[in-house]
Amino acid sequence: MPVFQLDSSRISFPDPALAREDGLLAVGGGLGVERLLLAYTHGIFPWGFLTEEEEAQGPREDVLWWCPRERFVIFPGEIHVSRSMKKYMKKHDLQLALNRDFADTMHRCRTKREFGEGTWISDEMEEAYLRLHQAGYAVSVEVMEDGELAGGLYGVSIGRCFFGESMFSEKENGSKTALIAFARLLQQKEFLFIDCQFHTEHLESMGGRYISWEEYEGMLRNCKE
Repeated sequence: MPVFQLDSSRISFPDPALAREDGLLAVGGGLGVERLLLAYTHGIFPWGFLTEEEEAQGPREDVLWWCPRERFVIFPGEIHVSRSMKKYMKKHDLQLALNRDFADTMHRCRTKREFGEGTWISDEMEEAYLRLHQAGYAVSVEVMEDGELAGGLYGVSIGRCFFGESMFSEKENGSKTALIAFARLLQQKEFLFIDCQFHTEHLESMGGRYISWEEYEGMLRNCKE
């Protein structure tokens, strides 16, 4: 399959079914709010890994757009809390905060590089998702442990679907605690899924699993119901 070059003057995407086997669908087009919303509502997201050498040269000029055919998600009601995490969470005074400081949370996700994932978060990405946050769609999640910031995550919330982007920890188990607390909140609000985008062993240990594109696409259609 070819990788499509997007026209920056036109807000559109090719059919997600035309993505390559690795999930790459298109490049370019920019990161405007309208394009980002169109992407997420069709199961498409921007993501790119920067090597240290590439980072030294500055951010990529072209945005990479992905739409894997097999989707890795966490259903809020299936979040897994290990025995050790249960003990940890009982030991501390934990408080969940939403949108404490979106820009700060996203920047911490960029600089902490949790689980050796590297960073694809460029200056352009930070600016784009701040605009998406100001439009009411991008959300930051933070957890306070005994009054101090422990960790958090950010993502995009559309209807009853949450599309996770990245996590950070300032304290041991900080991001895990944030994800567990947030999943419980989403379950209460009857959210359909947390889209993890790509598989990691860490997210699998917390309840993440693969579902088919057909199941995922069906839930996308029900996001706003």
